[in-house]
Amino acid sequence: MISVSDLFSIGIGPSSSHTVGPMRAAHDFTSQLPQFPARVEAELRGSLSATGAGHGTDRAVILGLVGYEPTTLPADVEPAPGEAVPAQGTHSGPAGQLEYSLIFNNEALPQHPNGMILRAFDESGQPLGETMEYFSVGGGFIQTAQQLREQLSGEGIKAGAASADREIQVPYPFNTAAELLEHSQREGKSFAEIVLANEIALTPPAEGAAQPPVLDHLDRVWAAMKSCVSAGLAANGTLPGGLGVVRRAPLLFDSLMEGGSRHTRGEGLDAMEWVNLYALAVNEQNAAGGRVVTAPTNGAAGIIPAVLHYARDFLRDFSIEKVHTFLLTAGAVGIIIKQNASISGAEVGCQGEVGSASAMAAAGLAAIIGGSPSQVENAAEIALEHNLGLTCDPVGGLVQIPCIERNAIGSVKSINAARLACMGEGIHRVTLDDVIRTMAETGRDMLSKYKETSMGGLAVNIGISVAFTEC
Repeated sequence: MISVSDLFSIGIGPSSSHTVGPMRAAHDFTSQLPQFPARVEAELRGSLSATGAGHGTDRAVILGLVGYEPTTLPADVEPAPGEAVPAQGTHSGPAGQLEYSLIFNNEALPQHPNGMILRAFDESGQPLGETMEYFSVGGGFIQTAQQLREQLSGEGIKAGAASADREIQVPYPFNTAAELLEHSQREGKSFAEIVLANEIALTPPAEGAAQPPVLDHLDRVWAAMKSCVSAGLAANGTLPGGLGVVRRAPLLFDSLMEGGSRHTRGEGLDAMEWVNLYALAVNEQNAAGGRVVTAPTNGAAGIIPAVLHYARDFLRDFSIEKVHTFLLTAGAVGIIIKQNASISGAEVGCQGEVGSASAMAAAGLAAIIGGSPSQVENAAEIALEHNLGLTCDPVGGLVQIPCIERNAIGSVKSINAARLACMGEGIHRVTLDDVIRTMAETGRDMLSKYKETSMGGLAVNIGISVAFTEC
């Protein structure tokens, strides 16, 4: 089973697959060499090359090589997010100093669109250790070429589990939503209780611990989400990268504190305005290279925090226990999607990122407003179904347009899906497993230009867009 602790990891923006994953891969590479190298050659392939500069992949790889990790990277480390990174140079960090060479090659490796080849050399220029191929398979998860070969078994984009996956026997193994529902109905347990039991088997609590380690991790995740929102509300200015995108969250926050826009005041949509605000705040922080939670990816990092903040601000009896229930339930849906399709925009388009996050948030919200397991599964199905076919076409290779607004829309969609599902009886013709299969098939059929390469969609058409005047 994939652990919820692996699915919800704390890292840096702007991309889990293009920033967090490559940094982890680079760190893993140099840390396993017989000695620290004098020089490393890093060849970025496929999507890591095509949108690597915009996503900060070059910066991430260099920092990973010299010993930095996403969860502990200092905010002020050089080079700064958005700063131009030379293709060749020297850099130093906690592990030492080395020379590096970056090679950008848009031709993807056959195993996966997010590939990188790392070669190390000693002071005399002789090869040091083995040349390694790594793949960033979404959500910050990484796999070596050997691990990916063992995982794929000829099914194209099905990425399955990551290098951090557990092989310990769990009490309630599930690969599909149908299996999860079966456990839940047979045992009389919620999805959150099923997942928690598995997590305790994966990482048992120490003697005398106040709660299981997974709940400690989820407490840190919730704290990081709140900190990210607060930072996004306080930060002004323009996002890095050259598109000139101005942060909107601080201005929207001031407007809401003053009573809202004249266009919406008195229409009963205050909650939606706040949800939009929270999602924008997180994703603007992500775009600026700030600290965020992969939920399940950085490109979709704003949806689950926005919906959790909605629950905190607009629902009765909000508590840390409900945060745990929300995240454990959302994690169950994310695990199923990752095991049967993908959470990577480079594999299946944005339906795998915003679509997955929207389904996860819908399930989490349905769980804490009293939905039955069938209603929770229905909520996730509704949200994912209505994100099918969503392309990943970031303008300029930056996680800004349309990514930031897309998180706001996805957050509102999650809330609507949860409420709609809980108004029903959990009986529905289309299952979550049906939709996940459809997403995987749609991703296989989607042209590569719509899968995080910035070679199609808005990425190439924004220059001929019609200019609209404000209302």
